[in-house]
Amino acid sequence: MKYYICSLLLILSAALAADPPEGYYDGTEGLMGTQLHTALHDIIDDHVEHSYNALRDYILPYTDQDTLNSDNVILLYTGWSLPIADFGGAVSEWNREHVWAKSHGGFDNDPPCGTDAHHIRPTDVSVNARRGNLDFDEGGNLYIDPDGDTGCYYDSDSWEPRDEVKGDVARMIFYMDVRYEGDSGELDLEMVDEVNTSPAPEFGKMSTLLAWHFLDPPDAWEMRRNDRVFEFQENRNPFIDHPEFVSRIWFNTAHDDNVITYAPEISLFPNPFNPSLMLSCYLPQASFLQVKIYNQKGQFIEQIINTDLPAGYWKSSWNSLDLPSGIYFIRFETPGFSQTKKAVLLK
Repeated sequence: MKYYICSLLLILSAALAADPPEGYYDGTEGLMGTQLHTALHDIIDDHVEHSYNALRDYILPYTDQDTLNSDNVILLYTGWSLPIADFGGAVSEWNREHVWAKSHGGFDNDPPCGTDAHHIRPTDVSVNARRGNLDFDEGGNLYIDPDGDTGCYYDSDSWEPRDEVKGDVARMIFYMDVRYEGDSGELDLEMVDEVNTSPAPEFGKMSTLLAWHFLDPPDAWEMRRNDRVFEFQENRNPFIDHPEFVSRIWFNTAHDDNVITYAPEISLFPNPFNPSLMLSCYLPQASFLQVKIYNQKGQFIEQIINTDLPAGYWKSSWNSLDLPSGIYFIRFETPGFSQTKKAVLLK
């Protein structure tokens, strides 16, 4: 039986997360860009390989073990807790999800890519099927599984996981980009700033994944998992141990804060909604923000905000009690950036 885990209970004591072995990241001091990318590849390359069945039999039951029930695993996209024994291919069972989809490079369930536990996670069978091999980006439709609301969104070319694991997903893709560089006869996997990347050995969308990394930094659960994968593979995800490596590689800056120059991160929840819609926007730097709402005919309905804001989160609730069912468009604008999101009111 699945159950939801309260986010508060998922946060373990940071003391449970061990530091990397002394000297593990020696040689990375002061490096930026491609030099740091190469140095990290050399550190995490050639990990100890395990079979695909080992993931099912003993690796994932340990790395993704529910801290409140040792007989269960936590499913990546939904946060549901499911008995380890409920592994299989049927609806409401769990299986092994390649976060870097196998078709994005053509690898199978063979080492090293196809059995690398740093990107393979337990997921609900039907949720896994709905995600398929989609790239990661802001999705369009809330996915309601037969077992409940997943908190995930999808459209024709992308999958948006629930907010609590967006950073986890991003750091798994960063790891794969660095770990697999085409040497030793392995694939050369590349993170790119686009979607619809299959069957090329590419995955996107880079700008969205970078935003998710800053929005959802590593927590004690993710650090514990990194430690446990290290016990089997003898390599680590460096972006969990050192989140600042992301800024140093992809932004060529030593700053480890969130002040970067990509577009704001925007979300609407729930969608469809009735009667209230939660609007949120993450501003990576202080900015002027306008948020306006239009109906499906393009007629102006209401302005939610029109002011300067500091860096960080802005959240507001829009109440639609006096409006009919239909499609509404929410327009977010900052200097040099604008984006329109669609929301569906169902009464």
